[in-house]
Amino acid sequence: MIIDDFYLKSQIRTVPDWPKPGILFRDVSTIFENPKAWRGVMDSFIHRYMELDFSHIGAMDARGFLIGSNLSYVLNKPLVLFRKKGKLPAKTISVEYDLEYGTASLEVHADSLHKGDRVLLVDDLIATGGTLLAAVQLIEKLGAKTIEAAAIMDLPDLGGSRRLQNAGVPTFSLCAFEGE
Repeated sequence: MIIDDFYLKSQIRTVPDWPKPGILFRDVSTIFENPKAWRGVMDSFIHRYMELDFSHIGAMDARGFLIGSNLSYVLNKPLVLFRKKGKLPAKTISVEYDLEYGTASLEVHADSLHKGDRVLLVDDLIATGGTLLAAVQLIEKLGAKTIEAAAIMDLPDLGGSRRLQNAGVPTFSLCAFEGE
């Protein structure tokens, strides 16, 4: 089943004034709790990527792991985990990136990608794009290339998909909450 935009948006919970007043938080955990919606999301991603030429799936901590592990299994591609600092056990490389309220670090195992690898990055949403852009930097440090950044939803008003595209990374989302 390829998921319909209207149906998908109706399955994402909106939480007003969280984490602070004036914010409409889009909560995708309701997708994971609904087998019909979750199957539609995964079927849509599988259909989009089953013929695409790429070598690895890069999954963002933590909800991206759910999408990435399913795609990795079905498409028979290696899964690369991008994690917050201090969560990976072997030798890592890291990059610091800016947040609204400071900085954060993202890490990946130093031996997870090699020159010539082509990576599909997945996460639950594209907001400001900071974490995904940090992953793109790590992928490039390892000599690989990001072929696309994909997510369940995009929040275009926050500019992340534009920032990714300006950095040469195509984006894809199953739905977008723009101006809402």
